[in-house]
Amino acid sequence: MNTVANINNQEISIVNFNSIPVVTTEMLANFYKVDVKNIQNNFLRNADRFIEGKHFFKIVGQELREFKKSLTILKMVSQNAKHLVLWTERGAARHAKMLDTDQAWEVFEKLEDCYFTVQTARQGNSKAERVALNDAVNMLVAKTKHLNFSEAYKLIHQRFAVNGIDEIPYDMLPIAVAYVHQLIALFSQEKQTQPDQYADATARHMLWLNHWWSEFGSTIIKLSPSMGHGIHDHFKFGAESARQVVGREVYMPIFELAKQHNWHGGGMGYKQLKECNIILKN
Repeated sequence: MNTVANINNQEISIVNFNSIPVVTTEMLANFYKVDVKNIQNNFLRNADRFIEGKHFFKIVGQELREFKKSLTILKMVSQNAKHLVLWTERGAARHAKMLDTDQAWEVFEKLEDCYFTVQTARQGNSKAERVALNDAVNMLVAKTKHLNFSEAYKLIHQRFAVNGIDEIPYDMLPIAVAYVHQLIALFSQEKQTQPDQYADATARHMLWLNHWWSEFGSTIIKLSPSMGHGIHDHFKFGAESARQVVGREVYMPIFELAKQHNWHGGGMGYKQLKECNIILKN
């Protein structure tokens, strides 16, 4: 248990189970700056999305007693615990996705690079090979006023149909870096002058379509990866251009309206998009 990782300027002892780096629920909650109940509730509400042996290990009985003994010095597990859930890298990623906060995504990327990969280097896609991609994402977030880290990584995950950048094949990493630099070039454009009514209408429709794509795009990509990937960029680049046209005072109310919308219950007309502030107040 002498192996340590540096997370947020703190040395963290790496916990292993069957030679696989894992984290306890308490550790994960501490890393992501949420209550333990948040992690537990997300697990209970989405149990069908977690696979034992892939996303987590649940240990009991003699196996748990032996595990407790191995951690006695670290005092990470209560001696009265009847069972223990240990999260793998994929499980930690799944929780970051569910929490969907800047804190969770930023910390997960550090865990990915400095904790889970210290003893189990991946084949063909190690930390060194992802440096350029991580640097590009940092530049993207720094240069745009419209994206945080969570949203930036979501774009990459959607574009390449993965749950984390570690799943991007080695030969696709240069393409991923180029994709992020495309986003940087697009997001760095200066805001357009005051739009006319046609540009405003087109922008609002584009923003709404992009929210529809965010809802159903991953399913379409799974059904037809080549078609889905070809369409994906048009939605994302189109939406960013639309944000530049209408500004935050318009695209944020549309975003809030989209979060409340029942996508299976009907459409949304231009009049409603035009009056989204009023609709939200009601």
